[in-house]
Amino acid sequence: MSDARPAERFATRGWLRFDTDPALLDWVNHALPAARRAVSDPALSHWLDCGGTWFVGVDALANDAEGRVGASGPLRGGAVDFITRHIAPMPPLHRAQVSVTYPGYPQPRRGESEAAFRYRERRDSAHLDGVLASGPEKRRHVREPHAFILGIPLTDADPDAAPLVVWEGSHAIMRNALKAVLMDGMSRDPAEVDVTDAYVAARKQVFDTCVRVPLPVRTGQAVLLHRLLLHGVAPWTPDAKSGPDGRMIAYFRPKMPGGVRAWINDP
Repeated sequence: MSDARPAERFATRGWLRFDTDPALLDWVNHALPAARRAVSDPALSHWLDCGGTWFVGVDALANDAEGRVGASGPLRGGAVDFITRHIAPMPPLHRAQVSVTYPGYPQPRRGESEAAFRYRERRDSAHLDGVLASGPEKRRHVREPHAFILGIPLTDADPDAAPLVVWEGSHAIMRNALKAVLMDGMSRDPAEVDVTDAYVAARKQVFDTCVRVPLPVRTGQAVLLHRLLLHGVAPWTPDAKSGPDGRMIAYFRPKMPGGVRAWINDP
C-alpha cells in the first residue's frame, strides 16, 4: 500500500484493511501467548463483562512503547508503514487493549441500563473512542484524544463472530459537528467542553446517511480506523464459530500529539 490510492480511500472512507503480512504474523506468534495470559490473569478478571461474552481487556497486553511483546521485534508491517507515511510518525505505544468476544455476545454489561443494552444490540454500541460519558446525566467530553485506531487480530473466527463494524465516511460528519462545538469552547480546557448534544445529533445523521460496513479480519491482517470514525461491535450470530480463544483483537490507540485541538483539526 505505497501508492496514493490507499491514502485517498482512507481519507474518504475512514478505514483501511491490510492484507496478510508476514511481519504481523510473526508479531502475533509472540503476542497471542501474552494475550492468553492476560485473559486468564485473576488480576484482570474485572474486564470479563457482558455476562462472560466480552473480555474488554484495556491495557492488558504486555508490550513496550515500540510494540515488542516478549521476544518479538517492534511492531512492523504495511499498516505501520502506512501510518508513518500518511498520518504521522509512529507515537509511543501504550499497552494494547486485548478485546475478546465469545459466542452469545452481547449480553448486558454490569450496570448497563436497558436503553444502553438495546443500543448495544441494535446499533452495535457505535461510538467514538475517547469521547467519554460521565456523571449522572452521562454528559460527553473528549477526554482521551487518540491519533488513530489500529486493530490486529490474534485469532481467527468466522466473519459473523462479532466483527468490528464501521459507518463509512462518518468521520467527516463527526468532525464537522464536534468541531463547531469545540472551537466555540476552546478558550477553556477543550477536555471540559460538553459535546453531548452535537455528538448525539451527528451520530443520528451518520445512521441515516452512512453505510454500515462489517470488517472481519484474520490473523496476519490489520485494520486501521480514522480516529473520528463511528464504529462498534456487531452481535455474534448463532452459527458463527471460533477457536477456544474466541474472537481476539489487539487494539492500539496512541495519544494524539497536540491533544484535542489536533484531534479535531488535523486530517
